[in-house]
Amino acid sequence: MLSIFRRLMKNDRGATAIEYALIASLIAVAAITAMTTVGGKITNKLNTVGNSL
Repeated sequence: MLSIFRRLMKNDRGATAIEYALIASLIAVAAITAMTTVGGKITNKLNTVGNSL
């Protein structure tokens, strides 16, 4: 396990992969947050329409 970590530290491709993983995770968190917010607003609107009927 330690040898794998040492090889990753010497290899620049490992750093690039980590950077891409961090970017992808930040995009995923932003997307989940946006979808949750929009989903809540849509639910409220649908409940309002349903109650009006």
